[in-house]
Amino acid sequence: MTNLPNDDRRALMMLSELIEPGDGELDDLLAETGPIEAVKRIWEGDVPERLHRLTSAAVSCTPDPADRADQIAAATAAAGARVLIPGEPDWPEQLRDLSLVCDADEPHVRPPRCLWVKGPHDLAELCARSVAIVGSRAASEYGQHLADDLAADLTSSGWTVVSGGALGIDRAAHLGSLARGGATIAVLACGLEMPYPKANHSMFNMIAEQGMLLSEWPPGSTAMKHRFLTRNRVIAALTAGTVVVEAADRSGARNTARYAAELGRVLMFTPGPVTSSQSIGVHRLAREPWEARLVTCAEEVIEDVTGIGGPLASAPPPQRRPLDRLTEIEARLVESLPRGYVVDTARLAAAAGLPTDIAAETLHRLQRMRWVDRIDDRWRLARNQHP
Repeated sequence: MTNLPNDDRRALMMLSELIEPGDGELDDLLAETGPIEAVKRIWEGDVPERLHRLTSAAVSCTPDPADRADQIAAATAAAGARVLIPGEPDWPEQLRDLSLVCDADEPHVRPPRCLWVKGPHDLAELCARSVAIVGSRAASEYGQHLADDLAADLTSSGWTVVSGGALGIDRAAHLGSLARGGATIAVLACGLEMPYPKANHSMFNMIAEQGMLLSEWPPGSTAMKHRFLTRNRVIAALTAGTVVVEAADRSGARNTARYAAELGRVLMFTPGPVTSSQSIGVHRLAREPWEARLVTCAEEVIEDVTGIGGPLASAPPPQRRPLDRLTEIEARLVESLPRGYVVDTARLAAAAGLPTDIAAETLHRLQRMRWVDRIDDRWRLARNQHP
């Protein structure tokens, strides 16, 4: 008789090692039977043909699923991590929205079945006010600077920054948040004990202390290309909106953007040089039917995800020209004066479309205001004035 895991948490941990996250058929089986019974059926071969093909090799190598579940639990503890399952207080309920965007052509888009997390915080609480910042790994200095500033300012305004822990834009966003004391979240595509990429090792340590590391894969799982695409749906689902800062035409960040749009989250992007290859994927978002919003600062991001304007989101004051301080008649006379030339009162009045006496009176006032100089009976624009 097969030894089964002794609780739902360990059963879900076992299943997450066995079958990639977001699998639709396993999700349906779990809904029908529950986690422990699902393990039993898989080991007995009493599952749909596709699931049987996916699991048969692993089952043949694992005669005791309960013992394997215990090993995963031990590895989790050794990594300083813990496992969250749906229904717990710190489970982010917004992940359920992934059930609404299931696509038969994409089998790995269902909600997570469990999450490995490392960090001192309540995940649901952190994600209650969160924004994703994603973008190119091969980011320009401009893109990294922008991502850093956005993340820092969002953190200062009480928002959690979520990203994928990669080089480039992701790294800049995490560091910008950390610099302001923020509890940033890195959603990984591998086990938490070996976060990828290694170049970000020190950053991951800071995130684990100050924020949270998160993964759908158990310890020992390595980063693979398809896993990055799978985890992108979690980044989009956890947050109120996603900001794309630089992305090439074929980019994982655009994959995250699509999930955000399909989930009804606010999709935003920052503009870049039209000559840059790293701006192509970003600018294309504006032409997609996803209602992507252009943003240039954290205040605009907050306005878009909350729908609330106010002092933070107010438009900058309009630039005022020196002429704006003048009355209409004064401005007409000043604009009628050709630079570098002197003009008599009558000609200037005609050019401005004013009676001569009104023009003369106004010109004397402009002289006192040091807008014009009088030379004999003629006038010229003062040298220090630039309308």
